[in-house]
Amino acid sequence: MAARQRRVANRWRRRLRRFGITALFVAVATGLWHFQERELRDGLSWQGVTTWQELNPLSFHRVLRNDGFLVGWSDVRVNPLWVSYLLHEVEDPSAGPRPGFQRDWRALWPISPDSYFGSGYDRGHLAPNYAIAAVHGSRAQRDTFLMSNMSPQQPDLNRRLWQRLEEVVMDRFVPRFGTLQVITGPVFPASFRDNVLNRVGLVEVPEAFYKILVVPGEEPRALAFLMPQSVSGDEPLDDFLVSIDELEARTGLDFFPQLPEAAAVALEAEVETSGWGLEAVARLPGRF
Repeated sequence: MAARQRRVANRWRRRLRRFGITALFVAVATGLWHFQERELRDGLSWQGVTTWQELNPLSFHRVLRNDGFLVGWSDVRVNPLWVSYLLHEVEDPSAGPRPGFQRDWRALWPISPDSYFGSGYDRGHLAPNYAIAAVHGSRAQRDTFLMSNMSPQQPDLNRRLWQRLEEVVMDRFVPRFGTLQVITGPVFPASFRDNVLNRVGLVEVPEAFYKILVVPGEEPRALAFLMPQSVSGDEPLDDFLVSIDELEARTGLDFFPQLPEAAAVALEAEVETSGWGLEAVARLPGRF
């Protein structure tokens, strides 16, 4: 009897030892994955990954990591709330053929490439095809065609004004400064109830779009734009300048959560265009 009890006890000790080794391996692997994921995310964000000012169902989002950019995806809005990416100067910028649009399996809702058909809205890229391809390569370019990177945009905004801004960013500002942090996304009406049925299929339609440009450094500088869906497309870019504080108030997001308070006030409170050369490019026509 005693020998049998010892065999049972030894068997349980071996099982516990195996369980402990497995649990340790899982904990170490999870910690390494989390560290690597945080390092990769931080590499695509200046002064921290965008987060919410106050947690509520409308501001809650999941961070989707892609090659070259991050997406703050909302399963309530069925939209990206923000997209973040870094651009830097390259010697010979170019992009390959446009890939096809693809569904993103990470989105809770089934948003397919044909979800916008017949709606009158374009599938508006937030992380831009050309700039991401030129800086981060063909795999990153394919990721820009995931439906989680799209938001409904009126054609005159998407194909004209928004495109002009994207061109100025890549063709003029990146060579001027060397590196730019870009955060961009939709703006929705203040009342969710009033806009809840304004959808393309499952995707809520924004009333405007923002783009924030930051030159990182010890004395960073920033420009922020807010463009409504109702534009004609020919307007000067500088008609749409706003402060980052205004965008945070409109979206409920905190774009640079690690920025010290004094630096945040200096960067986010005012519209400061000196040094950008915006006047020279604000009226440039689009490439197409």
